[in-house]
Amino acid sequence: MAVFVLDKQKRSLMPCREKRARLLLARGRAVVHKRYPFTIRLKDRVGGDTQTLRLKLDPGSKTTGLAVVREANDGQHILCLFELVHRGFQIKKALEQRRGFRRRRRSKNLRYRAPRFDNRTKPKGWLAPSLQHRVDTVMAWVERLRKFAPITALDQELVHFDTQKLENPEISGVEYQQGTLLGYEVREYLLEKWGRECAYCGASDTPLEIEHIAPRSRGGSNRISNLTLACHDCNTEKDRLPLAYFFATAPGLRRRLKKHGHTAETRLERVQRQQLSPLRDASAVNATRWALFNGLKITGLPVTVGTGGRTKYNRQRLGIPKTHALDAACVGPLDALHDWQVPMLTIKTTGRGSYQRTRLTQHGFPRGYLMRAKQVHGFQTGDMVKAIVPTGKKAGTHTGRVAVRKTGSFNIQTEHGAVQGISHKHCTVIQRGDGYGYHLTPSINHKGGAGQAVA
Repeated sequence: MAVFVLDKQKRSLMPCREKRARLLLARGRAVVHKRYPFTIRLKDRVGGDTQTLRLKLDPGSKTTGLAVVREANDGQHILCLFELVHRGFQIKKALEQRRGFRRRRRSKNLRYRAPRFDNRTKPKGWLAPSLQHRVDTVMAWVERLRKFAPITALDQELVHFDTQKLENPEISGVEYQQGTLLGYEVREYLLEKWGRECAYCGASDTPLEIEHIAPRSRGGSNRISNLTLACHDCNTEKDRLPLAYFFATAPGLRRRLKKHGHTAETRLERVQRQQLSPLRDASAVNATRWALFNGLKITGLPVTVGTGGRTKYNRQRLGIPKTHALDAACVGPLDALHDWQVPMLTIKTTGRGSYQRTRLTQHGFPRGYLMRAKQVHGFQTGDMVKAIVPTGKKAGTHTGRVAVRKTGSFNIQTEHGAVQGISHKHCTVIQRGDGYGYHLTPSINHKGGAGQAVA
């Protein structure tokens, strides 16, 4: 994994290899500027030549992939891979809890709080806080990576599933779904919507075929809401049968349902319920894609957009495993991709704490109080620390995020689990808490397994 490099005036230079970074640090020509992502700052250099670097993004509802690549004559070379894990669900849950507190204060003869339903206006382009969080977090990391590397262009997967064009290809012409990308958009959407299993019998890890729920011979259309995925046996046995009649009479389906532990009634109800319901993750991505695109344009860098179908086509054509970060590297026009077997840095949004100083029971009554001070002996919850314990049951070196206590006995969340009761005297700050948790994942080899981690 490449190391970001800054000059003496903290301006970005071309990233270097880890071996060169070690030599610069050992010879005293550089100092560690930041641990995550690892960045060094040179002491004896100002400015330098740079090459064309692109930052590629694959936005998702739960995880967004980012990749920094270098353009060359023989294709693109990956320098760094990142996966940004969002916390939209936690934000939604916190807002629901706050809404419950306010309703209780209005209905339980407590401190009166007048309702405010008539004096609220939403600005144009307003997004729910759980969705706006995704846009803000991605933009924050785009700006942060621009400070660490001389990025000259941006690539974004603007839409994973363009549901309007799936419903009506004539929006921009039938050639949208023809050519080398024929069917990739539809197949990927159906795989995500139906959980990558047969919608009828629940079989997984088997080749799936696109199937019409209402047969074409009985008036069924090619709309995306009338399509599903079925194994070969179910697709052949259903043929022209109506859905309810197929579940009630097909003997082969009954045997397959029993084999996979399902009943005809529950599977029929699932298909009917899920047939018209949109894909939740796709809805979240579609709601935020244009806000993110407009934010990227404000940076002043050229922005190239692509679709999820092209991303999957590039990835399968080049034989690259599927991860969020590698999907980001495959966004947009791509002839060849090199050096993709590099470690990946997982960035998990953890927030910066809460103003709430009281723990509550399930009925909303206080059950404990947190300490008022944020820092204890110079440490704060969320800081990355390194603890060297010389003796005792917990002797050794422990590195991870710290949770402080008023007593000075801290808990450290390491890669191998939580270590409790570490004295502050043994701890040293590696990086101050910035609202994120970091975890380095080893590289992936050609067979899809984990390779050796880079120190």
